[in-house]
Amino acid sequence: MLLSFARAGSKKNLWLVAASLLFYAFSGLWYVLLLLFSVFCNYLAGLFVSGRKSVLYAAVAVNLGILGIFKYLTFLVQTVDRLPGVTIPVPSIVLPVGILFFTFQGLSYVIDVYRNERLKSTHFRDVLLYIALFPQLVAGPIIRYEDVADEIHSRRNTLEQLAKGLRRFIVGLSKKLLIADICGNVVALIYNADRSVLDSRTAWLAAVCYLMQIYFDFSGYSDMAIGLGLCFGFHFKENFNYPYISASIQEFWRRWHISLSTWFREYLYIPLGGNRKGKAKTYWNKLIVFFSARGCGMVQTGPLSSGAYGMASLSWQRTPLKSCSDWKNMAKAGGTLRVRC
Repeated sequence: MLLSFARAGSKKNLWLVAASLLFYAFSGLWYVLLLLFSVFCNYLAGLFVSGRKSVLYAAVAVNLGILGIFKYLTFLVQTVDRLPGVTIPVPSIVLPVGILFFTFQGLSYVIDVYRNERLKSTHFRDVLLYIALFPQLVAGPIIRYEDVADEIHSRRNTLEQLAKGLRRFIVGLSKKLLIADICGNVVALIYNADRSVLDSRTAWLAAVCYLMQIYFDFSGYSDMAIGLGLCFGFHFKENFNYPYISASIQEFWRRWHISLSTWFREYLYIPLGGNRKGKAKTYWNKLIVFFSARGCGMVQTGPLSSGAYGMASLSWQRTPLKSCSDWKNMAKAGGTLRVRC
């Protein structure tokens, strides 16, 4: 952090790049090479993507191909291997830390440059800094390139900003250690207990603690990332906005993992046509977005971990939940609920 004040211009970025790569190297040197390869592919695509849909499609294919190989190849081979008369060696592939986040940010860079050529960067280190910046590399939030493009090239560091960033980091760390981890211990204790000794009150305690665990865990990480980013001169957007006070599923999605919802809205839902082509097309587009999020494993970053709940959210997103009966009806559909009755 002190070096971020002492350095200026490109040297400041080089130091942050070096720190980010060193941070990621703790997960394995092989994964650093994968990260560099992914960044280079997106940087190269950004140089030539302006006005060329073929380059855009190629970049999307490469990014999703990398994600698919590491996330789904083992599963697909195992599925085929179960077929009668088929014997295929099952590869043992470890999912790289943060691959979802740096893949999504790589796509964000290429798509933003395709839409606005002014955002194109001719310096590899700037694209590398955007994708690999360590505060948000492994746990988010997902940062859109157009939101930080100007700060990558020019930003100010002040002691007041540093102090504010450190306070935000401490708040996030406290959420994680003092609330999320403790609630997680309670959940693990109840889930591992003998069912014969559990009653409804204990089950509700586990449900409430689980809700608290996932919220304070993910919002805590987001707070830490936002705080560290602020220490280095970056202003990341908020990622959680008190989602459990929502009066509807639609409002909940606006408040929960905002960067993820924004990413899918801006780069998938709206390009598909959004809600501009009739009700049937609108719901079809929502289904595509939902199952895309499920396929990437991102929906499970919240309490929408069941397919029934996700399908219900598409149908009920405009319906406020005002009564206890509304919550009980949703529980029958497989939802995980706040206790509000």
